[in-house]
Amino acid sequence: MAKKSKITVIGSSNTDMVVMTSHFPAPGETILGGEFLMNPGGKGANQAVAAARLGGSVTFIGKVGSDIFGDEAVENIKKEGIDVSAVTRDEKAPSGVAQILVDSKGENCIVVAPGANLNLNRTDIDNAMEKILNADILLMQLEVPIDTVVYAAKKAHRAGVKVILNPAPAAQLPDELYECLYMITPNESETELLTGVKVTDETSALEAADVFKAKGVESTIITMGSKGAYIFSDEWKGTVPAFEVNPVDTTAAGDCFNGALAVALAQSDGLSDAVVFANRAASIAVTRAGAQASLPFRAEVEEA
Repeated sequence: MAKKSKITVIGSSNTDMVVMTSHFPAPGETILGGEFLMNPGGKGANQAVAAARLGGSVTFIGKVGSDIFGDEAVENIKKEGIDVSAVTRDEKAPSGVAQILVDSKGENCIVVAPGANLNLNRTDIDNAMEKILNADILLMQLEVPIDTVVYAAKKAHRAGVKVILNPAPAAQLPDELYECLYMITPNESETELLTGVKVTDETSALEAADVFKAKGVESTIITMGSKGAYIFSDEWKGTVPAFEVNPVDTTAAGDCFNGALAVALAQSDGLSDAVVFANRAASIAVTRAGAQASLPFRAEVEEA
């Protein structure tokens, strides 16, 4: 590892309640599921843990409730060696929770009750500004208010911090946010919502990436599951293949990819090498159940 990557993650922290099932129920249908798991999750916390396990020096900025779920969430993140001093407590809203179904093919469907995550605000960002401005990379998602994301992105961009946005869950974004982004990392469905381009191959991925470029985004990585990841940048354009595995649970695959990508880029890896590293990490995560429980450590990725 060339240097210790300093990464600040702003985002959500949830408790995931997972039920394994043979298939997803139809509307109005009740089915008997299998194993029940309760795990720490949330896209922000997942990406912070992924980055920490893969060698990054990580700070997490988020908001949880003043309840047992919040207590456990903060303690779990702290155990990973992550700086949680900028995680605040909400006295009114509960901590976020997610209900997740995972079928026999490893696919999932998720419903999130954001709770305190939706109360992360500009004041919270101002109070944590030193941790943002001292980072090599600021990594964010969309499970906290978009106003907070835009505000943090502007502050970081003006200070020369590289801002990576994983636009999940998918939502329309203001133009002022695009202009602050060093990189955007949507999957195929998120790309279609944001650009109007249905991504099916490298040609359509290039067309979609051109839309992001026109909006001011420096680099784009479109994740395409088993088809790999398409890179669009001044440095390199093309598809990096995925690693072939038998998936068990894809819940945190994208979060693992983004955390790993941030680590590799912050330690000055080339873009294609960073995506290979991120693909390898995500390929390990999908072979395990759970969100943070599935995230690999650096030694595992290097040995894979």
